[in-house]
Amino acid sequence: MFSIGDFARHGQVSVRMLRHYDAVGLLRPAKVDAATGYRFYTAPQLARLNRLVALKELGFTLEQVGRLLEPGPDAAELRGMLTLRRAELEQRIAADRSRLTEVEARLRIIEKEGVMSARDVVVKSVPAVRVAESSSWAAGFGPEAISPVIGPLFSELSDRLAKAGIPIAGPAIAYYDPRDDGTVGVHACVPVNVEPDAAPDFSIVDLPPLEQVASTVFHGNVSGIGEAWQSLGQWVEDNGYRTGAPCREVTLAWTPDPNGWVTELQEPLAPR
Repeated sequence: MFSIGDFARHGQVSVRMLRHYDAVGLLRPAKVDAATGYRFYTAPQLARLNRLVALKELGFTLEQVGRLLEPGPDAAELRGMLTLRRAELEQRIAADRSRLTEVEARLRIIEKEGVMSARDVVVKSVPAVRVAESSSWAAGFGPEAISPVIGPLFSELSDRLAKAGIPIAGPAIAYYDPRDDGTVGVHACVPVNVEPDAAPDFSIVDLPPLEQVASTVFHGNVSGIGEAWQSLGQWVEDNGYRTGAPCREVTLAWTPDPNGWVTELQEPLAPR
């Protein structure tokens, strides 16, 4: 038999928790010394403890856990429940990390308020370009809305181009247009040198030329690209321009590590 301390160590729980489980009737000691009141447990009781803790981590109340333990799910059912719970937790962690990244990006922008940007901006023209395009929509312009949409669009488009045997002829382009209902049209494009009817399962379109764009280059993970867009917007206003057609993001360099990405921001300009 194990003392309560040894059983807690083997079961990776606290002694206080074992006493609580005893008090509520979920895990009684195998033996209680009548003279000292010391609790003792057996090795087979670890199986019940594991199920108890697992069900509690799945979000069940202790009352619900008690009902589920009698007779309780078998190992396969419990494994399935835990796998589902793990997936939910991983999604929550990913969402929290995404929010943390957005908060850090906003903090960097706030810290630079009132500081003259050293970002290089050039005004240039952009020629028309024929692209393969895949489109969807996002709930807003924030990275938490755009990123889950634009990434899969590019992946799907790349797979379809490879299947059709159409080579990519230039850097990827993304552009976004607001809709009347508050959502955002998201468009993933890659340049191609084919006729419009060459691909029946996706669109071949000609992006129009842009007479004037304010252009700047952003280095790093696009989760922090908001600061660059705000800086570019400030430059447009300070120099007496107005924004024109939907803006574009052109991927000049892509690496497996997003911190190595190089992205050109193109803000179309209307006449002064």
